[in-house]
Amino acid sequence: MSYNEYRPRGFGGFSFFPPVIKGLLIINAAVFFITVIAENIAIDGVPFSAIIDQYFALVPFNHPYFSFYPWQLITYQFLHANFMHIFFNMLMLWMFGMEIENIMGSRKFLIFYLLSGIGGGLLQILLGSSSGFVIGASGAVFGVMVAFAMYFPNRLIYIYFLLPVKAKYLIVFLMVIEFMSVSNGGLVAHLAHLGGAITAFFFIMMDRKHNYNFDRLFEIFKSGTSSSYSQPSFKKKSRGFGFGKREVEDAEFYEINSDTNYSEKVDQQVIDEILDKISRSGYQNLTEREKKILFDASKRN
Repeated sequence: MSYNEYRPRGFGGFSFFPPVIKGLLIINAAVFFITVIAENIAIDGVPFSAIIDQYFALVPFNHPYFSFYPWQLITYQFLHANFMHIFFNMLMLWMFGMEIENIMGSRKFLIFYLLSGIGGGLLQILLGSSSGFVIGASGAVFGVMVAFAMYFPNRLIYIYFLLPVKAKYLIVFLMVIEFMSVSNGGLVAHLAHLGGAITAFFFIMMDRKHNYNFDRLFEIFKSGTSSSYSQPSFKKKSRGFGFGKREVEDAEFYEINSDTNYSEKVDQQVIDEILDKISRSGYQNLTEREKKILFDASKRN
C-alpha cells in the first residue's frame, strides 16, 4: 500500500523526519556521545562505560558475572559499539522507517519499533549461546525493514546505488543470510536480527486484522486515568497475504457502519486537531466524519 492511500490530499504531508524517527536519531546519538565520554572516566578504577554496559546492555541469562534486568530489553537498543555501528543502524532506520511512521502514525510506530527490539533481544538471550553483552538497534531496525517490505513489496531498492532489487526480495534474502549465519558465532547477534524481523511480521499481520489504536493507551499513561473512547464499528475485508497485502492492487476494503452524510462547516482549529490525530495514530484511524471533513476542506481549498 502506498502512503498516498492514507494521506488526505491538501493536508498533513509527508515528513522526511517524522517525530519518532527524529527522536530516536537524537537519543541514539546522545547516548553514543555519552558512552564515548564514559570510556575516559573511571569510578574506583572501573571504566564508567563498563558500568553502563553492566546495567543497560542486554545481559544473557547465562552470563557468569552479571545479571539480567528487564529494562535492558529497551535500553540495549540505544547502545552501540562504535561509530560505524550506530551510523548504519540510524541510516537504515531513517531510510526505511520514515515512510512507515508516516503510514502508521507516530504512536503506533513507536510501539512497533520498541516491540521489534524487544522481540529481537528475547530471541537472542533465550536461544543464543554467547554470554557476551548484546547492544544495538539492529533488531528493531530489521523489524522496520520487514515492515517496509510488507507495505511496499515492489519498491525498488538500489544496492550500491546501481543494482535495483524489489524490497520483498531483498529483505527475504537478508533474512535467509541471517538464518544461515546464526551458528557462525562471532560478534554479530544474528538471532536478535531474526527476532526483530519475526516480531515485526506478526505485529503487522495482527494490526491488519485488528487495526490497533494506541491513542487511548497513551492518554491513560499521560493522565493516569482512563477515558472513554469510541470508534465507528466496521467489518474488514481483505485480499492477499503477507508481502504485498497492502499494495494498491491488494488494498483492504472497509464497510463503515456510520452515517456519512455530513454538511457541517468547520474551522481551522478542527482541521488542525484532525491533522494532529493523523500524526499520532495515522490516517487509517480517523473516523468517517473526520475523513469527510478533510475531504470537503480540501475541495474548498
